[in-house]
Amino acid sequence: MPAPEDGAQHPAETENIHKVDARTLRGLAHPLRLRLLAALREYGPATASGLADRLGESSGATSYHLRQLATYGFVEDDPERGKGRERWWRAAHRGTIFDSGRFLSHPDPEVRGAVDVVLHEMATAHARELNTWIGTMREWPENWREGWDISDFQVRLTPDLSEELIRKIHDLIESYQGRVPEGTEGSATVRSHVHFFPRPPE
Repeated sequence: MPAPEDGAQHPAETENIHKVDARTLRGLAHPLRLRLLAALREYGPATASGLADRLGESSGATSYHLRQLATYGFVEDDPERGKGRERWWRAAHRGTIFDSGRFLSHPDPEVRGAVDVVLHEMATAHARELNTWIGTMREWPENWREGWDISDFQVRLTPDLSEELIRKIHDLIESYQGRVPEGTEGSATVRSHVHFFPRPPE
């Protein structure tokens, strides 16, 4: 699923970030659509058949859901690559944000259900990415096996301080955007997952 990550609630001020409303949230709330959008953002433009091969889906399914994503403004045609009958798609935005708290209390049950789907799919995708890295990191050079982290922290905060900390972390990550040119030897795209949530009292 790009920085800020889909669903991030408090990103740094950046360009080309799409703010989801109740209507477009319903259009996004499908597991395959979320995977398609994430693939286009991470790997760049692709055809429905290319995405089908990457995701292990049928080209009919990817084609249908790409058209649905286009209807809601998440993807668009890539005119530089489309030749003849072959249709190429690209992500319309670098990232997506939405106010999950507002949608979780929305009066429309379809909106509440949609945000639930999106959040659970995001959590599943994060776990899948991390498990894939752990299962394959022995294949990476030794310096990359040192340049990663899996940590958890516990600190007592108020809601306002939690929001402040989230903003600072997002701003810090954003400050690294563009520092390493594409194709730099020894570089790689680094994924970061940020999870903040309160724990119930004992």
